[in-house]
Amino acid sequence: MNSAVAYACVIGGAACWGVTGLFVQQLYGYGFTPWQVVTARLSLSSIILFLVLLVSAREYLKIRLRDFPYFFVLGVVSIALFNWFYFAVMERATVAIAVVFIYTSPIFAAIIARIFFKEKLTPQKGTAIVFTIVGCALAIGLFPAGGVSITISTLLLGLLAGLFCSSYSLIGKYISGLYHPFTMTFYAIVAGSIFTLPTSGIWEHHELLLTGAVWIPLLGISIVSTIFAYIFFTLGLYYVESSKAVILSSVELIISVVISFYVLNELLTGWQAAGIALMIGSIILTVVSFQRRVKQLYPEKDISWQ
Repeated sequence: MNSAVAYACVIGGAACWGVTGLFVQQLYGYGFTPWQVVTARLSLSSIILFLVLLVSAREYLKIRLRDFPYFFVLGVVSIALFNWFYFAVMERATVAIAVVFIYTSPIFAAIIARIFFKEKLTPQKGTAIVFTIVGCALAIGLFPAGGVSITISTLLLGLLAGLFCSSYSLIGKYISGLYHPFTMTFYAIVAGSIFTLPTSGIWEHHELLLTGAVWIPLLGISIVSTIFAYIFFTLGLYYVESSKAVILSSVELIISVVISFYVLNELLTGWQAAGIALMIGSIILTVVSFQRRVKQLYPEKDISWQ
Protein backbone atom coordinates (compact mmCIF):
# COMPACT_ATOMS: atom_id res chain seq x y z
CA MET A 1 0.00 0.00 0.00
CA ASN A 2 1.48 3.35 -1.01
CA SER A 3 1.39 6.33 1.34
CA ALA A 4 -1.44 8.10 -0.46
CA VAL A 5 -3.75 5.09 -0.10
CA ALA A 6 -2.70 4.61 3.54
CA TYR A 7 -3.47 8.25 4.36
CA ALA A 8 -6.80 7.88 2.55
CA CYS A 9 -7.62 4.85 4.73
CA VAL A 10 -6.96 6.79 7.93
CA ILE A 11 -8.95 9.79 6.75
CA GLY A 12 -11.71 7.49 5.49
CA GLY A 13 -11.96 5.74 8.86
CA ALA A 14 -12.15 9.05 10.69
CA ALA A 15 -14.76 10.31 8.22
CA CYS A 16 -16.86 7.19 8.85
CA TRP A 17 -16.78 8.00 12.56
CA GLY A 18 -17.66 11.59 11.71
CA VAL A 19 -21.02 10.66 10.17
CA THR A 20 -22.13 8.77 13.28
CA GLY A 21 -24.20 11.70 14.49
CA LEU A 22 -26.23 11.76 11.28
CA PHE A 23 -27.39 8.16 11.79
CA VAL A 24 -27.98 8.70 15.52
CA GLN A 25 -30.24 11.70 14.94
CA GLN A 26 -32.22 9.74 12.34
CA LEU A 27 -32.76 6.91 14.83
CA TYR A 28 -33.89 9.43 17.45
CA GLY A 29 -36.47 10.55 14.91
CA TYR A 30 -37.83 6.99 14.85
CA GLY A 31 -38.23 7.02 18.64
CA PHE A 32 -35.09 5.15 19.69
CA THR A 33 -33.48 6.10 23.01
CA PRO A 34 -29.69 6.58 23.36
CA TRP A 35 -29.39 3.19 25.11
CA GLN A 36 -31.33 1.50 22.31
CA VAL A 37 -29.14 3.14 19.67
CA VAL A 38 -26.05 1.81 21.46
CA THR A 39 -27.62 -1.66 21.58
CA ALA A 40 -28.55 -1.59 17.91
CA ARG A 41 -25.09 -0.39 16.89
CA LEU A 42 -23.22 -3.01 18.87
CA SER A 43 -25.56 -5.92 18.17
CA LEU A 44 -25.73 -5.44 14.41
CA SER A 45 -22.00 -4.75 14.21
CA SER A 46 -21.31 -7.97 16.15
CA ILE A 47 -23.38 -10.06 13.77
CA ILE A 48 -21.97 -8.51 10.61
CA LEU A 49 -18.36 -8.58 11.80
CA PHE A 50 -18.75 -12.20 12.92
CA LEU A 51 -19.93 -13.22 9.46
CA VAL A 52 -17.09 -11.30 7.81
CA LEU A 53 -14.44 -12.89 10.02
CA LEU A 54 -16.02 -16.33 9.74
CA VAL A 55 -15.74 -16.19 5.96
CA SER A 56 -12.45 -14.37 5.51
CA ALA A 57 -10.33 -14.64 8.68
CA ARG A 58 -11.43 -17.32 11.12
CA GLU A 59 -8.12 -17.16 12.99
CA TYR A 60 -9.16 -13.78 14.38
CA LEU A 61 -12.07 -15.42 16.20
CA LYS A 62 -9.80 -17.44 18.48
CA ILE A 63 -9.19 -16.20 22.03
CA ARG A 64 -8.33 -17.71 25.39
CA LEU A 65 -11.32 -17.95 27.71
CA ARG A 66 -9.32 -16.49 30.58
CA ASP A 67 -8.89 -13.29 28.57
CA PHE A 68 -12.62 -12.74 28.02
CA PRO A 69 -13.04 -10.73 31.27
CA TYR A 70 -10.65 -8.14 29.79
CA PHE A 71 -12.75 -8.01 26.62
CA PHE A 72 -15.91 -7.74 28.71
CA VAL A 73 -14.62 -4.78 30.73
CA LEU A 74 -13.33 -3.18 27.54
CA GLY A 75 -16.68 -3.64 25.83
CA VAL A 76 -18.78 -2.43 28.76
CA VAL A 77 -16.69 0.53 29.95
CA SER A 78 -14.90 1.76 26.84
CA ILE A 79 -17.54 0.99 24.21
CA ALA A 80 -21.07 0.52 25.61
CA LEU A 81 -21.01 3.17 28.37
CA PHE A 82 -18.85 5.52 26.30
CA ASN A 83 -21.32 5.32 23.40
CA TRP A 84 -24.24 5.91 25.75
CA PHE A 85 -22.71 9.08 27.21
CA TYR A 86 -21.76 10.20 23.70
CA PHE A 87 -25.22 9.63 22.22
CA ALA A 88 -26.93 11.13 25.27
CA VAL A 89 -25.10 14.40 24.63
CA MET A 90 -26.24 14.30 20.99
CA GLU A 91 -29.82 13.96 22.24
CA ARG A 92 -29.50 16.94 24.59
CA ALA A 93 -27.25 19.26 22.59
CA THR A 94 -25.80 19.07 19.06
CA VAL A 95 -23.65 16.60 17.17
CA ALA A 96 -20.76 19.05 17.05
CA ILE A 97 -20.82 19.61 20.82
CA ALA A 98 -20.96 15.85 21.45
CA VAL A 99 -17.87 15.25 19.30
CA VAL A 100 -16.02 18.12 20.99
CA PHE A 101 -16.41 16.35 24.32
CA ILE A 102 -14.80 13.23 22.84
CA TYR A 103 -11.68 15.25 22.12
CA THR A 104 -11.28 16.03 25.82
CA SER A 105 -10.07 12.44 26.22
CA PRO A 106 -6.34 13.41 25.93
CA ILE A 107 -6.77 15.52 29.09
CA PHE A 108 -8.05 12.53 31.04
CA ALA A 109 -5.33 10.32 29.55
CA ALA A 110 -2.64 12.81 30.61
CA ILE A 111 -4.08 13.11 34.14
CA ILE A 112 -4.35 9.33 34.53
CA ALA A 113 -0.81 8.87 33.22
CA ARG A 114 0.44 11.49 35.68
CA ILE A 115 -1.30 9.89 38.67
CA PHE A 116 -0.74 6.20 37.96
CA PHE A 117 2.35 6.16 35.74
CA LYS A 118 4.12 9.25 37.14
CA GLU A 119 4.55 10.76 33.68
CA LYS A 120 5.62 14.39 33.67
CA LEU A 121 3.39 17.12 32.35
CA THR A 122 5.63 18.73 29.74
CA PRO A 123 5.09 22.33 28.55
CA GLN A 124 3.65 20.96 25.31
CA LYS A 125 1.20 18.77 27.21
CA GLY A 126 0.27 21.65 29.48
CA THR A 127 -0.36 23.93 26.51
CA ALA A 128 -2.41 21.21 24.81
CA ILE A 129 -4.53 20.81 27.94
CA VAL A 130 -5.14 24.56 28.13
CA PHE A 131 -6.08 24.64 24.43
CA THR A 132 -8.47 21.74 24.98
CA ILE A 133 -10.15 23.30 28.01
CA VAL A 134 -10.54 26.73 26.39
CA GLY A 135 -11.56 25.22 23.05
CA CYS A 136 -14.14 22.97 24.68
CA ALA A 137 -15.54 25.87 26.73
CA LEU A 138 -15.90 27.98 23.58
CA ALA A 139 -17.36 25.13 21.52
CA ILE A 140 -20.05 24.21 24.06
CA GLY A 141 -20.94 27.84 24.76
CA LEU A 142 -19.75 28.22 28.36
CA PHE A 143 -18.28 31.55 27.32
CA PRO A 144 -18.43 34.25 26.09
CA ALA A 145 -21.65 35.50 27.64
CA GLY A 146 -24.58 34.93 25.38
CA GLY A 147 -23.12 31.81 23.81
CA VAL A 148 -24.96 28.54 23.39
CA SER A 149 -25.75 27.24 26.86
CA ILE A 150 -25.93 23.61 27.95
CA THR A 151 -27.23 22.12 31.17
CA ILE A 152 -25.07 20.80 33.97
CA SER A 153 -26.27 17.25 33.27
CA THR A 154 -25.22 17.55 29.62
CA LEU A 155 -21.82 18.90 30.68
CA LEU A 156 -21.30 15.97 33.05
CA LEU A 157 -22.39 13.45 30.42
CA GLY A 158 -19.97 15.00 27.95
CA LEU A 159 -17.05 14.87 30.36
CA LEU A 160 -17.87 11.24 31.16
CA ALA A 161 -17.86 10.52 27.42
CA GLY A 162 -14.36 11.93 27.19
CA LEU A 163 -13.22 9.99 30.25
CA PHE A 164 -14.64 6.67 29.10
CA CYS A 165 -13.26 7.24 25.60
CA SER A 166 -9.76 7.61 27.06
CA SER A 167 -10.21 4.34 28.96
CA TYR A 168 -10.04 2.25 25.77
CA SER A 169 -6.27 2.47 25.41
CA LEU A 170 -5.70 2.03 29.16
CA ILE A 171 -7.86 -1.09 29.45
CA GLY A 172 -6.99 -2.46 26.05
CA LYS A 173 -3.23 -2.36 26.64
CA TYR A 174 -3.45 -5.55 28.71
CA ILE A 175 -4.51 -7.58 25.69
CA SER A 176 -3.41 -5.43 22.74
CA GLY A 177 -0.14 -7.32 22.40
CA LEU A 178 -1.86 -10.69 22.36
CA TYR A 179 -4.57 -10.20 19.74
CA HIS A 180 -5.15 -8.61 16.36
CA PRO A 181 -7.10 -5.31 16.41
CA PHE A 182 -9.98 -7.02 14.60
CA THR A 183 -10.16 -9.63 17.37
CA MET A 184 -10.15 -6.95 20.07
CA THR A 185 -12.80 -4.93 18.26
CA PHE A 186 -15.08 -7.92 17.65
CA TYR A 187 -15.05 -9.35 21.17
CA ALA A 188 -15.30 -5.93 22.80
CA ILE A 189 -18.36 -5.18 20.67
CA VAL A 190 -19.85 -8.58 21.50
CA ALA A 191 -19.31 -7.95 25.21
CA GLY A 192 -20.96 -4.55 24.91
CA SER A 193 -23.93 -6.17 23.16
CA ILE A 194 -24.31 -8.76 25.92
CA PHE A 195 -24.32 -5.97 28.48
CA THR A 196 -26.80 -3.63 26.76
CA LEU A 197 -29.28 -5.97 25.06
CA PRO A 198 -31.18 -7.29 28.15
CA THR A 199 -32.04 -3.79 29.43
CA SER A 200 -32.48 -1.94 26.13
CA GLY A 201 -36.11 -2.73 25.40
CA ILE A 202 -35.24 -2.51 21.72
CA TRP A 203 -37.84 -5.20 20.98
CA GLU A 204 -40.48 -2.54 21.65
CA HIS A 205 -39.73 -1.33 18.13
CA HIS A 206 -40.40 -4.72 16.52
CA GLU A 207 -43.07 -3.34 14.19
CA LEU A 208 -40.78 -0.51 13.14
CA LEU A 209 -37.96 -2.96 12.53
CA LEU A 210 -40.12 -4.72 9.96
CA THR A 211 -40.17 -1.58 7.80
CA GLY A 212 -37.43 -0.75 5.35
CA ALA A 213 -36.68 2.92 6.10
CA VAL A 214 -35.35 2.44 9.64
CA TRP A 215 -32.72 -0.02 8.39
CA ILE A 216 -30.90 2.73 6.49
CA PRO A 217 -29.60 4.45 9.67
CA LEU A 218 -29.32 1.11 11.49
CA LEU A 219 -27.06 -0.37 8.83
CA GLY A 220 -25.32 2.96 8.40
CA ILE A 221 -24.28 3.23 12.05
CA SER A 222 -23.26 -0.43 12.11
CA ILE A 223 -21.50 -0.87 8.76
CA VAL A 224 -20.25 2.63 7.96
CA SER A 225 -19.62 4.16 11.38
CA THR A 226 -18.42 1.01 13.12
CA ILE A 227 -17.09 -1.75 10.85
CA PHE A 228 -15.80 0.36 7.94
CA ALA A 229 -14.42 2.95 10.37
CA TYR A 230 -12.37 0.41 12.31
CA ILE A 231 -11.24 -1.49 9.21
CA PHE A 232 -10.10 1.59 7.28
CA PHE A 233 -8.42 3.17 10.29
CA THR A 234 -6.69 -0.06 11.31
CA LEU A 235 -5.43 -0.73 7.79
CA GLY A 236 -4.07 2.79 7.55
CA LEU A 237 -2.25 2.46 10.86
CA TYR A 238 -0.14 -0.37 9.45
CA TYR A 239 1.45 2.07 6.98
CA VAL A 240 1.03 5.55 8.49
CA GLU A 241 3.04 6.94 11.40
CA SER A 242 0.86 6.92 14.50
CA SER A 243 1.36 10.64 15.16
CA LYS A 244 0.21 11.52 11.67
CA ALA A 245 -2.76 9.19 12.07
CA VAL A 246 -3.81 11.04 15.24
CA ILE A 247 -3.69 14.37 13.42
CA LEU A 248 -5.52 12.98 10.39
CA SER A 249 -8.20 11.55 12.67
CA SER A 250 -9.25 15.11 13.53
CA VAL A 251 -11.14 14.89 10.24
CA GLU A 252 -13.83 13.24 12.38
CA LEU A 253 -14.37 16.50 14.23
CA ILE A 254 -14.46 18.51 11.00
CA ILE A 255 -16.92 16.13 9.30
CA SER A 256 -19.15 16.14 12.38
CA VAL A 257 -19.22 19.95 12.44
CA VAL A 258 -20.09 20.12 8.74
CA ILE A 259 -22.93 17.61 9.21
CA SER A 260 -24.15 19.39 12.34
CA PHE A 261 -24.25 22.79 10.65
CA TYR A 262 -25.13 22.08 7.01
CA VAL A 263 -27.16 18.84 7.17
CA LEU A 264 -28.87 18.88 10.56
CA ASN A 265 -29.16 22.70 10.64
CA GLU A 266 -27.79 22.89 14.17
CA LEU A 267 -26.43 26.17 15.53
CA LEU A 268 -22.72 26.89 15.07
CA THR A 269 -21.43 30.30 16.16
CA GLY A 270 -18.10 31.92 15.36
CA TRP A 271 -16.93 31.33 18.94
CA GLN A 272 -17.77 27.65 18.63
CA ALA A 273 -15.76 27.43 15.40
CA ALA A 274 -12.80 29.06 17.16
CA GLY A 275 -13.10 26.58 20.00
CA ILE A 276 -13.07 23.64 17.59
CA ALA A 277 -9.94 25.07 15.93
CA LEU A 278 -8.26 25.19 19.35
CA MET A 279 -9.23 21.56 19.94
CA ILE A 280 -7.54 20.53 16.69
CA GLY A 281 -4.48 22.57 17.71
CA SER A 282 -4.33 20.69 21.00
CA ILE A 283 -4.27 17.37 19.11
CA ILE A 284 -1.22 18.51 17.12
CA LEU A 285 0.54 19.72 20.27
CA THR A 286 -0.17 16.42 22.00
CA VAL A 287 1.45 14.54 19.12
CA VAL A 288 4.52 16.81 19.17
CA SER A 289 4.85 16.31 22.92
CA PHE A 290 4.65 12.54 22.49
CA GLN A 291 7.34 12.52 19.82
CA ARG A 292 9.74 14.57 21.96
CA ARG A 293 9.08 12.37 24.98
CA VAL A 294 10.00 9.24 23.00
CA LYS A 295 13.18 10.88 21.68
CA GLN A 296 14.23 11.70 25.24
CA LEU A 297 13.61 8.15 26.44
CA TYR A 298 15.11 6.39 23.40
CA PRO A 299 17.58 8.79 21.74
CA GLU A 300 19.41 5.96 20.00
CA LYS A 301 16.32 4.70 18.15
CA ASP A 302 14.77 5.88 14.92
CA ILE A 303 11.24 6.97 15.77
CA SER A 304 10.25 8.28 12.36
CA TRP A 305 7.27 5.89 12.57
CA GLN A 306 5.87 7.67 15.63
